[in-house]
Amino acid sequence: HVNAQPLLSVGEGPIALILAPTRELAQQIEAECVRFGRSSRLRFGCVYGGVPKPPQASILRKGCEIVIATPGRLIDFLQSRVTNLQRVTYLVLDEADRMLDLGFERFVRKICTQIRPDRQTLCFSATWPVSVENLAKTYMEDPLRVNIGSSKMHANKDVKQKVLVMEDGDKHTYLIKVLEKLMDGSKILVFCQTKRNCDQVTRSLRNDGWPARCIHGDKLQSEREWVLEEFRSGKSPIMVATNIAARGLDIKGIKAVINYDFPNDIETYIHRIGRTGRAGSQGTAVTFFTPNDAMRAKDLVEVLEEAEQ
Repeated sequence: HVNAQPLLSVGEGPIALILAPTRELAQQIEAECVRFGRSSRLRFGCVYGGVPKPPQASILRKGCEIVIATPGRLIDFLQSRVTNLQRVTYLVLDEADRMLDLGFERFVRKICTQIRPDRQTLCFSATWPVSVENLAKTYMEDPLRVNIGSSKMHANKDVKQKVLVMEDGDKHTYLIKVLEKLMDGSKILVFCQTKRNCDQVTRSLRNDGWPARCIHGDKLQSEREWVLEEFRSGKSPIMVATNIAARGLDIKGIKAVINYDFPNDIETYIHRIGRTGRAGSQGTAVTFFTPNDAMRAKDLVEVLEEAEQ
């Protein structure tokens, strides 16, 4: 599509725009664009918050056929007239449900109104809540909906799910026992519900000699990138994270997921355990379940039964 369009002139914005909810996902998409578009001589730009604006602004001003962006940072550049969306004929909304969950709906709608109505729009979403359906109805004309697998969310059957019932104060003791059983140098992803808990769990693990690193939204972008690379490479095989790593990120070779804290909803639980057991490989998900999580027991049982576990 992009190569079939007239060449960009000085001062023109991108032809294709890809919106993503998080910095990490935007960077991941950029890496894939570079890999697949290397032979086409296309120019790519990736803009997101948490880092200085000038280098990103310079890339946009030079001209990019494809721009990958988080909504907030793109709005900043549009308002400061660094770029524009007049040439966009191909719009991609990736992880649309996550974008709306993070409160970006106002930004997404503002961006869509600045793009020509005869564009082609692709909307990717792991779930199909009313908010995403309304967004599609508003900004897509007679859209074709494609479901991959069941339209109902279900857990990957290649993931062996284990639930350990305990008191909240026993979590760290159980975490050490689980790690001792699972750790063989493979990657293990530990999920906590809050940034504070993330830091505390990571600190406790490192004090006990475990090679753990931590990632959450309050970390500097440079630190988040470094932690992800340490985890991807296996140099730090244990990563403790908030839900920022629950969706979208594609990290190969994760042996197990540990839900140190149970999430607020069952959809996030399914997304979390889906970080392991990917591409036909087997994975393990261990979930700590306390009396505070009792209200989600019914949903969890349904997921386990549906997965025949």
